[in-house]
Amino acid sequence: MLRRNLLPPLPGLLAFEAAARHASISRAAAELHLTQGAVSRQIHQLEAQLGVALFHRVRQRVVLTDPGRIYAGELRPLLRQLGETTQKVMSFAGAGGVLNLAVLPTFGTRWLAPRLGRFLAQHPQAGLNVATRTEPFDFDAEPFDAAIHFGAPHWAGAACHPLMREEVVALCSPAYQREQRLRRSADLARAVRLQQTTRPLLWAEWFAAAGQPVEQAARGPRFEQFAMMAQAAVHGLGVALLPRFLVQDEISSGALVVLPGPRLQGPEAYHLVVPDARAHNPLVQAFQAWLLQEVAADGLTPAA
Repeated sequence: MLRRNLLPPLPGLLAFEAAARHASISRAAAELHLTQGAVSRQIHQLEAQLGVALFHRVRQRVVLTDPGRIYAGELRPLLRQLGETTQKVMSFAGAGGVLNLAVLPTFGTRWLAPRLGRFLAQHPQAGLNVATRTEPFDFDAEPFDAAIHFGAPHWAGAACHPLMREEVVALCSPAYQREQRLRRSADLARAVRLQQTTRPLLWAEWFAAAGQPVEQAARGPRFEQFAMMAQAAVHGLGVALLPRFLVQDEISSGALVVLPGPRLQGPEAYHLVVPDARAHNPLVQAFQAWLLQEVAADGLTPAA
């Protein structure tokens, strides 16, 4: 239950936070466009409500007391969160609504972000907020209208709409291929194999598909995200197994070459996950239709 009698006035909190950050009443007043007297009065009123001194006054400076230091440390993230929440709500002022989207980091950076301009061009009145998430989350606890998910089509309280499958190939820099003489899939058994943290069995699956099981296939430098592993491969650290559509630019430019061997296409796929409460939202539906158009235009394998 919200205890309103314990909530101080916002101007006093802002005055205190600014004075604590600057260790100066005058600098806080300049930031807040108030007089020094007004800032001092607001801080005195706050101290009176709390029943503790928040500052020691030392000449022209103010120094936090122990309670003041605790209060400032707890208050700053709350004010920051209030500002961010207010900004999100203000984004609803547009006639087209706002889409709050959670995406996988590399998918968002490499594939989605370069295409979002086309979606916004079709929906010029819409707002868009994009954040990254690497694991399924509770839509009731997170402010998202939809999410991009890779894996099995299961998410509590939401529907998973299939988008596309991925083709995983082995890649390295042209220089690394020449230096290590990587001409056949069997040659990769002696190469440095870059590992993706969330897919520890990927190299074992690749060698099995090549008909050449290798002991300790999971040995090698480990990376949390495909984007980092792609850069490591570009700079000659070893061979990476990567979804081809995420590194098409590097392949086209010659920074990475596709090595001989199988093209893995597992049972899992990318999905647009929509919580049940947002299933009939027009902007979410428009985004889903646009995503499917982009998948088809890119020639990717549908996940239906």
